[in-house]
Order: sequence, then C-alpha cells, then structure tokens
Amino acid sequence: MRFQLGRFVGVTLGALAFGVVSMAAQANDPIVGTWKLDVARSTYKPGPAPKSTTIVVTSQGKGIKVAVDTVTADGSPLKYGFATLRDGKEEAPVTGNPLFDTVTATRDSPTTGTNVYKKGGKVVLTTKVAIAADSKSMTVTSTGINPQGQAVNNVTHYVRQ
Repeated sequence: MRFQLGRFVGVTLGALAFGVVSMAAQANDPIVGTWKLDVARSTYKPGPAPKSTTIVVTSQGKGIKVAVDTVTADGSPLKYGFATLRDGKEEAPVTGNPLFDTVTATRDSPTTGTNVYKKGGKVVLTTKVAIAADSKSMTVTSTGINPQGQAVNNVTHYVRQ
C-alpha cells in the first residue's frame, strides 16, 4: 500500500494524543474507554479531515494501550497504536503509522496532558489533551509541521462511546 503522508496527518494528530491523562491506568482513569471522533465539531488545518476514527484505550500495567482505527479522507484504512507509561521519560514506539516513530507522554493534571511525537528523532507534533469534567468528551489540540512542511493546527473533538 502506498501511503500519502499528507492525508494521514489530520487523522493521526488527535488520535495519538490519548496517552496523556493520568499516571496510573486504573478503572477510574478518564482516558480508558472507547472514543469516537466528532468530525463535524473538529477543525483540520491544513486538512483534510478523516471520514471516521475510533480509538480504544485500555489499561496495561501501570500505563495504557492505545489502538486507533481510522478511515482517511480518501477512504483508506489506517490502523496503528502504542503503549505508554505516561511518565514523561520514555519514548514509546508508535507502530503502524508512517508519520511517527515514538511518543513521549506526560501528565499535566488528572484530566489533561501533553504528547510529543518524533520521526527519526525530530519533534514533528505536540498535542494537548483535555477531558471534560463529566468524562464524556475530549478535546485534542495538535500543533506541528506535516511532511509537506505545512503548519498543522488541528482541534479535534471526541465523544465517549
């Protein structure tokens, strides 16, 4: 399959932000669960937006495991994932995504956090995650540079399923 990297930027930016909310992956961890992208409430600059994204976050030891299932704007499937302790120290490998090699997740508060994504050791994207007080929705703000050298400024909204 030939990847058009520019088409995957909008898809991956918000979705990879899921590793940031709390240090201990427990049953009450607000990030754990299934999240669906609300495309209508999201903005992708430069775009295009994916047709759909579903993300499943599960507890894994002291961390979490993230599995992403996306249908890109052109209808191509993209499935990828990672596992992270969210300690701000580890560079967790990202598998199945051509845009990122690693992610380093940190916790800013029980419901917010930051992820830094790298490709070939170079930072390409930073995401900020905020889960609503009722834990039913999440906003992800992503900034960086896509493979075409364009500035990325996405704000994506997810709804808990």
